[in-house]
Amino acid sequence: MELSMEAVDADASPAAVAISARSERQAMDWSLVLASQGIDVAIAQPGPVHWKLLVAPADHARALTAIQRFRLENRHWAWRHMLPPGEIAPHPAALAWVCILVLIHTGLPPDLVQRGLFNTQLVRAGEWWRAFTAVGLHADLGHLAANSVIGLLVLGLAMTRFGALKAATLTWLAAALANFSALAWRDHAYTGLGASGMVMAAIGLLTSEAVTQWRFSRFATRSILSALAAGTCLFLLLGTSGRGDVLVHTAGFFWGLTLGGAAAWIGSRPRR
Repeated sequence: MELSMEAVDADASPAAVAISARSERQAMDWSLVLASQGIDVAIAQPGPVHWKLLVAPADHARALTAIQRFRLENRHWAWRHMLPPGEIAPHPAALAWVCILVLIHTGLPPDLVQRGLFNTQLVRAGEWWRAFTAVGLHADLGHLAANSVIGLLVLGLAMTRFGALKAATLTWLAAALANFSALAWRDHAYTGLGASGMVMAAIGLLTSEAVTQWRFSRFATRSILSALAAGTCLFLLLGTSGRGDVLVHTAGFFWGLTLGGAAAWIGSRPRR
């Protein structure tokens, strides 16, 4: 069996039958498919953007069948994907975020804590800023430690991927929107506090960034669905256990997905 991987003149083999390819890459791929089936093939380039596979007339029908089978098996899957580059180490600014939470918990006077709680009656009366201030408050050291440990990792990764300031702003906004969403869903009075909505929003940001793969490959749907499934499983593992407010956690994850997906899509650029 002979496989020629160099471009030849299309008229060099007058007895051969030509099969057109759209690109050099496609011609290379198809030539490997034919070679694996024991079909002698040569690659010809009759023009700057034209490529052909030259096979013997006796092998023409079998070559077309092999190529068609290859195209059917790989129509929803690309061999290689162009993905956005990036680091996977948590951003050091997440440690500063933890330190701020600790300082607020240990140094804020009790009267200011009461003014920052998400009190639904007062929010409905016009004190809307409580949806934002409540994110930095915690009930006790255990509550603070849980959010700090998980947030140090997931918010740190989100800061690495989106930038420290953008990730902190988006997750804080998503947490406030989660508080408003819970307020709209419930009709009874309650108070809320804690950065868990912000932590769940960070998981949403990390999950939503996968949508940018559509800018790099039209075959990325499978990868995107895998990322969404992984992010959802992580949210279910961390956001639906313990004594936390599951509704706020769910809303935080949803708003993190929404805001993060929009920010990732706008901020990404197609690459060749």
